[in-house]
Amino acid sequence: MHGNLIIVSAPSGAGKTTLVGRLLERIDGIRPSISYTARAPRPGEIDGVHYHFVSPAQFERMRDGGEFLEWAVVHENYYGTSLQAVEDIRRTGLDVVLTIDVQGATNARRIYPAAVSIFILPPSREVLESRLNVRGANPSPDLRVRLNNARYELEHYRAFDYLVVNDDLESATEEMTAIIRAERCRRERRSGFAEKVLENFFAVNGGNDDE
Repeated sequence: MHGNLIIVSAPSGAGKTTLVGRLLERIDGIRPSISYTARAPRPGEIDGVHYHFVSPAQFERMRDGGEFLEWAVVHENYYGTSLQAVEDIRRTGLDVVLTIDVQGATNARRIYPAAVSIFILPPSREVLESRLNVRGANPSPDLRVRLNNARYELEHYRAFDYLVVNDDLESATEEMTAIIRAERCRRERRSGFAEKVLENFFAVNGGNDDE
């Protein structure tokens, strides 16, 4: 069976990247999908680790060639997820986690309506602004863009399956881990295994319930 597609989204600064990083350390059988972007790397970001950094022209060629599962313009920059990369991981039975914005999440769910979607909420506007300021990587115009977009992004919480409030990092990580484990236990995902166990009972007993 193919692995689950896990979509994690949030306003910028809510902590989705940090939480997904902790999730990957806590639980086996899950891999990240590394997004493509046409923006410049921030300090400390590594090509192929944090993002695949490409030129706007290269991104547009990939977009026009249908290579993206989803793509969007976020904070005036291109971002996209490779459809082939996601399918390659899922075919191995591993879960794939996408850390994407709300526009990308909407587009991805159109193609994968069974995807598991998690929205990360900041505890308040003040905390969100503080986190963006602490980053030190956002110049003033960029910070204003992200704060202006935060309300629009927060309004999309209604479209997600799960809401995690990132007030305490450890508690939020535990909640996300619990969601992934619970989704793996759904009847529709384990019915094949259940049928094999049932077949074994019939094979041993010859279909005679009295034995």
